[in-house]
Amino acid sequence: MVGFSVIRLRTGACAVGLLALAMSGGRVRAQVAAASAPVVAPISVDYPLQGSVFPPEFPAPLVMWRDPSRAASWTLEATFADGGPALRAESKGERMAVGEIDTRCLSPTNELPTLSPEQAAARTWRPPVEMWRDIKRRSVAAPVTLKITGHFEGRNVSAGQVLLQTSADPVGAPIFYRDVPLMPAETEPGVIKPLANTAVPLIAWRLRDIEQTTSRVLIEGIHSCANCHSFSRDGKTMGIDLDGPQNDKGIYALASVQPRTVIGKENLIEWSTNRGKLGGKIRVGFMSQVSPDGQRVVTMINDPGAGQEDYQRRKNPLDLMQNFYVANFKTYKFLQVFYPTRGILAWYDKAAGKLRPLPGADDTDYVHTNETWSPDGKYLVFARAKARDAYPAGARAAEVANDANETPLQYDLYRIPFRDGQGGKAEPIAGASSNGKSNSFPKISPDGRWLVYVQARNGLLMRPDSRLFIVPAAGGVAREMKCNTSLMNSWHSFSPNGRWLVFSSKSRGPYTKMFLTHIDAEGNDTPAILIENSTAANRAVNIPEFVNVPPSGFMKIEAPVTDYYRVVDIAADLLKKNDYLGAAVEWAKALDLEPNEALAHNNLGLALVETGKLDEGMAHYRRALELSPGYPEAYNNLGSALVRRRRLPEAVEQFENALKSNPDHANAHVNLGAALAQMGRVDEAMPHLERAVELLPRDPDANTNLGLALAMKGRLDTAIPYLETALEVKPGSFENHFNLGRMLAAQGRFAQAIPRFEEAAKLSGGREALILSLLSGAYGEVGRYADAAQTARRALAVTPPGDARSVEALQSRIAQYDALAK
Repeated sequence: MVGFSVIRLRTGACAVGLLALAMSGGRVRAQVAAASAPVVAPISVDYPLQGSVFPPEFPAPLVMWRDPSRAASWTLEATFADGGPALRAESKGERMAVGEIDTRCLSPTNELPTLSPEQAAARTWRPPVEMWRDIKRRSVAAPVTLKITGHFEGRNVSAGQVLLQTSADPVGAPIFYRDVPLMPAETEPGVIKPLANTAVPLIAWRLRDIEQTTSRVLIEGIHSCANCHSFSRDGKTMGIDLDGPQNDKGIYALASVQPRTVIGKENLIEWSTNRGKLGGKIRVGFMSQVSPDGQRVVTMINDPGAGQEDYQRRKNPLDLMQNFYVANFKTYKFLQVFYPTRGILAWYDKAAGKLRPLPGADDTDYVHTNETWSPDGKYLVFARAKARDAYPAGARAAEVANDANETPLQYDLYRIPFRDGQGGKAEPIAGASSNGKSNSFPKISPDGRWLVYVQARNGLLMRPDSRLFIVPAAGGVAREMKCNTSLMNSWHSFSPNGRWLVFSSKSRGPYTKMFLTHIDAEGNDTPAILIENSTAANRAVNIPEFVNVPPSGFMKIEAPVTDYYRVVDIAADLLKKNDYLGAAVEWAKALDLEPNEALAHNNLGLALVETGKLDEGMAHYRRALELSPGYPEAYNNLGSALVRRRRLPEAVEQFENALKSNPDHANAHVNLGAALAQMGRVDEAMPHLERAVELLPRDPDANTNLGLALAMKGRLDTAIPYLETALEVKPGSFENHFNLGRMLAAQGRFAQAIPRFEEAAKLSGGREALILSLLSGAYGEVGRYADAAQTARRALAVTPPGDARSVEALQSRIAQYDALAK
């Protein structure tokens, strides 16, 4: 009361205010203290995501968070539902790093990986091994709370937390996957080949034991783009689509999985040969799948009844262009899109060695693809759509993935009984069909209860908008999965125990990475967790698949069968460079490895002919035709060699044989037309030359030969545009300048002919007497007599002395022009 007496009360309102303050006591002091306390900023935990579930054998993840405060250090505290002691660690919050770079994969067509703005702003910490072991052990029954607190000058300035859990379900199997460079290159339109041949040997196949922090390379350096693969349920048999030489996609390998797995010639199945014969017309086996017992393979093949009779269609790229929509892009971020527009399902029996259509999935009005076996092998699920042309007339080419110019195709998922290859009626799967989306890449859980598939706007595989969905295997209500990331989710595979799903995503940048999610018995999944260090930061991983073997059961793959492919790639590259001597040496090596390969005989023949060894070359052409009687390139090349021998009637026969095998073989049309014209059978030549220009509108040889044939018919006005096209496409050819000059001169258009003759003389080095002679005559026609006389002298200087008639004519012309020039 003594202290209180010194307070002077001036007004009633003031007195009431002071009295209220005095009576509030501690409550006011608490409020004042709170108002003066520093603000704690919210920390955003970017990884792991809230509710993530880890396998019990998973190594410590890299925790990532963003802190907007001035924090200079952080405490990370794990608290548990069991009430036991918390675990704490201190961190300086190191910045995130890009990672290791593979310098072999640097290219003008890609870029080094960079951090996103969020990643660049992130702080990181990895739990020490023992701390992570304790966290996993104590978070199986209930989630652990990982709290992050930021400190600055001794004060707590930020805080955030995330709930994690460890599953009691182990992964229990390693992951087999492909590790690829992203180095797009200009390739053939319509051909599934996004990488140049030089980049293919950089592809590696790896195995990842989930307990480890790195992966093991099983094989690399092969000259074959091995791709879609599958394993039997017991992990003892592996099947893999194996691109043969020069993008041949009709080859499949079926091998026994061992610590040292060997893929030899005896493991190959060539769908177009007697090992898997179905009319001898199969070029493509697509996304083949081994049965659970390892005894059968189901694959998508091209329609075996569509034209090109009696020819090993795997040699003919028209199959891919007719049955697959393909776009290879220049951007490495999404460097290709491909999906089939026609095709049926067929099954191969290992014991019988035969490939047969699967009834119920062989209707050529539809495309059937993306097939997968049920765990018991009793039925298949596959993607189906109405068949259509891959490239509709007038369609513009797509320039990026999901371009509106892509050929529209939306698949539905269907289920069909296998019944020992008898098939049956295909039924749509409710929830994965007729939903206005494209549904593809089905995978059935090992217990047979669930079906996980990819949904996108259009097509299949590697779609930017692809999302994973789950639906009861018999059909029902589909659910979008929690594990989906922000960009591209596909290539998924169930672990043998069915509790884990691995998949690929581009959510962390263009260089695709691999993720895991846990799936419980009721089909509920969890946020994705990253499988770190799967490859270098500037390489991509795809097609991950669990293998039901211990990691030590699959240590290395050897593929001696691909030695042939390596030699073929080298030889083919030398041919493209017109190094015929070098190519002949390499093609001979290829035949040492594969003596009965028609392609090698044909190309060795070509190299020999171009080095002047016509008889040896023709012998190899004939051997190629013995091995492959419907091989149009060999017929065409043999015909061309016979033309060099001036055996025109025999050459015509070979060109006609080429066209019987492939009526649209443009080069055979060109050569047949030219041979017939040389024989004076111009009327017969014309349809072939016109067809050649239809097939190859900008081909200089096709245009030149048609132009010359029209000139022989006296149709100079019609001929000249074709010769102009040939010159426009190939301006460095002195023959093209000369041919156009001749036509112009024949019409009396000497002023226009002179520049053509002058360029022809320049490009030929002034060594062609006929060019100089015609140029001399053209100069004379326009009154340039001095130039005419000088050019005639040049022509005389390169005219063979034995050509008396030409020598005499030139000498007479020189005298005439000299007189006129005075």
